Amino acid sequence: MIFQNWKYCVLFLALGILLSCAPSIPVNGYRTTIGEGADEITVVVVHGTPYEMGFALGNLLKKEASDCMGYFLKAAQTELPQRFSDEKLDSAWMSVSPYIHQRFKDELRGFADGAKLDLKQLQRTHMIPVMGDYACSGVAVWGEATADGHLYQFRNLDFYKKARLQDYPVIAIYLPSDGIAHAVPTFAGYIAAHTGMNARGIVLGEKGESPESDFPFDLDGTHFTTLFRDLLYDAQSLPELIERVKSTKLIKRYHLYFGDGQPETMGAVKMLVFSPDSVKLTIWQDNDPTDEVAPNVLPYTIYYTMKNDVAFRHLSQNTGSYDSEKMIELSKAVADEGGNLVNIVYDATSLEMWIAYAEKQQDASSRPYIHLKMTDYIK
Repeated sequence: MIFQNWKYCVLFLALGILLSCAPSIPVNGYRTTIGEGADEITVVVVHGTPYEMGFALGNLLKKEASDCMGYFLKAAQTELPQRFSDEKLDSAWMSVSPYIHQRFKDELRGFADGAKLDLKQLQRTHMIPVMGDYACSGVAVWGEATADGHLYQFRNLDFYKKARLQDYPVIAIYLPSDGIAHAVPTFAGYIAAHTGMNARGIVLGEKGESPESDFPFDLDGTHFTTLFRDLLYDAQSLPELIERVKSTKLIKRYHLYFGDGQPETMGAVKMLVFSPDSVKLTIWQDNDPTDEVAPNVLPYTIYYTMKNDVAFRHLSQNTGSYDSEKMIELSKAVADEGGNLVNIVYDATSLEMWIAYAEKQQDASSRPYIHLKMTDYIK
């Protein structure tokens, strides 16, 4: 008996030595903060391959991601248990998965490993926006519409505040070993993108338009949240971005807002995705008499918001003077009252952003917009 116990001790000691010598995955990144008090926002900077960046992001957000994604899934399944059941979310993942780039899947797997979370549960939380409804606002102004010739764009996200996403604000800054550096304002544990900006001055925004009558949605295609991550990785200019979207099989209905802050290719477009309608994609540029808001169109301006009359009045009165402060003012003016989750104003020329998250049940539009300069993190 003593001999047997001795053998077990040797075995466990040897196993311990082997485990201690096993290679560990490096955490390629760090976290810091911007803002103060209730308006503090976590900034996480990661670099490397998609898996390595996902692992670092998950490791650095371990506790927050577990709580945030847990609340998100519980809130969705409590509010609409049939739509957001595990079975429906798993089916949604199966439908869109063939259209998702492998690097996104690698990053999600890395996040799950780094945060020690169940990968299937993370897949389910990423399907909630795919299956959900939301309403938002977007505006872009550039050139002669601005005070300094830059391109300014904002994205207001009006979404479900009871899910407590606003309690876990994160700006993820990616420095990929293959691809363009980019920043994604998001929530702990959610790596798809509802907006973002890359180091080439490409800015993305969206407004949901899928009516309840379209449900159940045809999900045989690409959702904008994973498309946006691809565009942030790859898009060098607005013309290139437009061609990329034209060749993508898109699902559901929404407005897309794309801006390019580079002087040589500066401009913005608004796209209306109509799936499953026969007309799949409509594209408008500035001052277009065929625009859905015509005749209220302006040069060097594209917009569609929750309050288009308010937006047009503000844009008409302030054209030629827009800067970050004027754009913040407009962002606040058109925000959905009671359901405004997060707002971001971008200067796509100087690679800066100003971001406000809701605080508990207080709208983002009533909070300070916290400044971040992307170039401080991508040197």
